[in-house]
Amino acid sequence: MKTQRLDKILSHHGYGSRKDAKKLLHKGFVLVNGQICSNADSPINIDTDTVTVDGTLLQLRHHVYLMLNKPSGIVCSTKDGIHKTVIDILPPQYRVSFLGGDVHPVGRLDIDTEGLLLLTTDGEMTHRLTSPKKHISKTYYLKLADNTDEKAQSYYKEQCEKGFAVPHEGNEDGFITQESALEWLNNSGDEALLTIYEGKYHQVKRMMQTLGNEVVYLKRVAVGSLYLDEMLKPGDCRELKPEEFDKLI
Repeated sequence: MKTQRLDKILSHHGYGSRKDAKKLLHKGFVLVNGQICSNADSPINIDTDTVTVDGTLLQLRHHVYLMLNKPSGIVCSTKDGIHKTVIDILPPQYRVSFLGGDVHPVGRLDIDTEGLLLLTTDGEMTHRLTSPKKHISKTYYLKLADNTDEKAQSYYKEQCEKGFAVPHEGNEDGFITQESALEWLNNSGDEALLTIYEGKYHQVKRMMQTLGNEVVYLKRVAVGSLYLDEMLKPGDCRELKPEEFDKLI
């Protein structure tokens, strides 16, 4: 049985210290399974019990794992003073505190990049998916400004496979790309899938710029073997299915 003390649950959900939680309990503001509860040490089964504080139902879950189809114009941050964040566009039930903490994005996508973004409360999973040592692949669909002929397509692909030097951009250092895979999607050579195993600042755009082209549209379609659900419209999200979660662990 997965149980937690009631005062600890209240504290995790932003109701202050355990001392503050006891004050709420003594005032009769807390209901457990529809009944007023005043015992701070009451064991709560997070799988079956319900806890309501002054009419607000708490989410008694340790972790959530979400797949979001990130739209353009949204920043991958929990807070931003100018732009909407990925947290701002989540359904209300995910913009609350869970027992494992608050929902946060796993890694980043540029403000104008669309596609697959994972969000979770699980810090260990975030570290596992973003650590360079884990070599987790990210696959992007990209649209280029200029067409490329057969010779140029072969050159781009060869450079990606063996790695090449990308110069610095502003305050960002240059770097040597790790081995990546480029798959052309049409004969005109302006659409491709690029799979990389790192996450440098503006990496895909800088790679194509170094090779002599410009990315005009970028969308992440996969993380590892987990692909974006094509049924999700931009801005929509859903929880991962068990078999999808298994692809990330």
